[in-house]
Amino acid sequence: MSTKPGSFQSLASRQPHATVSELLAELVPPREFEAATFKNYIPHVEYESQAIAQKRCEEFGTGGSKKRLFGKSNRIDATGVYLDGGFGVGKTHLLAAIWHSFQGKKAFGSFIAYTSLIGALGFAEAVKALSRFQLVCIDEFELDDPGDTMMMSRLLNELEKHGVKFAATSNTPPNALGEGRFAAADFAREIHGIADRFDILRIDGEDHRHRPVDVAPTEMTAEELSSWLKGRGESDTAVDNFSDLLSALSKIHPSRYGRLLRGVNGVALEDVHMLTDQVDALRFVAFVDRAYEAQITLRGSGHPLTQVFSPEYLSGGYRKKYLRAVSRIGAMTTRG
Repeated sequence: MSTKPGSFQSLASRQPHATVSELLAELVPPREFEAATFKNYIPHVEYESQAIAQKRCEEFGTGGSKKRLFGKSNRIDATGVYLDGGFGVGKTHLLAAIWHSFQGKKAFGSFIAYTSLIGALGFAEAVKALSRFQLVCIDEFELDDPGDTMMMSRLLNELEKHGVKFAATSNTPPNALGEGRFAAADFAREIHGIADRFDILRIDGEDHRHRPVDVAPTEMTAEELSSWLKGRGESDTAVDNFSDLLSALSKIHPSRYGRLLRGVNGVALEDVHMLTDQVDALRFVAFVDRAYEAQITLRGSGHPLTQVFSPEYLSGGYRKKYLRAVSRIGAMTTRG
């Protein structure tokens, strides 16, 4: 039974379109990091690598000193920097600070944002579009999908021929507990063509947001969801049946999920159920990423949203993607 009173928005009824220029214009840091600077990054006194990474990133972003760090020369003409470390140590903050400080044409997006762009435009057109930038920042460079990783490796190598510089971060699952904590060796191997022109910076530390390893389930009845909606504005809140949203996502290219959420700051999903199709699950991960970056508040009735991915999925090849999505769903479902 629908809990949708009044005239709330419906994501499933939208048909977002975007030109190449509009897609490229969306390659900016998410709202959470729109004011990130090197000055407001506070390195932990117990982890020297954070202060070292802060200094090196500032040098890279502003074209500064050639001082030696980690016992090797850090060239201001390096092709890129790679921030490798655990969850919540400030990698994305530093990446956004590089973007903000860099003087020139620049792009900032998640790994998924760039693979989605390639999917939307085709490889050759994506290279052409991105080669207009002087700096490309890639948040959470993924190494768990061989096809996507190889495609991104090709992209970086092609863009490097156009003089593009890069800054990237690793993606480490929130409950890795030291397992595979540093992905630097894997990253260097996968981008073999230009790996020797990257400065790889390891950042130690604890999760500064102190997020729990296990995200608590967030269940709502249809009545509770309806009650929550009574306090929401109809013009900026979307209400959709979960299955209808999944069907809509299958007809929209992931590169346009951000535009799907334009003008919305709250999403209510009815009759949530566990995902049994991996393609649907991966599309929902991409949707969650865009919703999280837009700082959207999320609620759902039926099956707990933090448990939509089966244990099989959470232990499979896309484990990192799903764990990140669960963490982000947990954050969105606890927002006011």
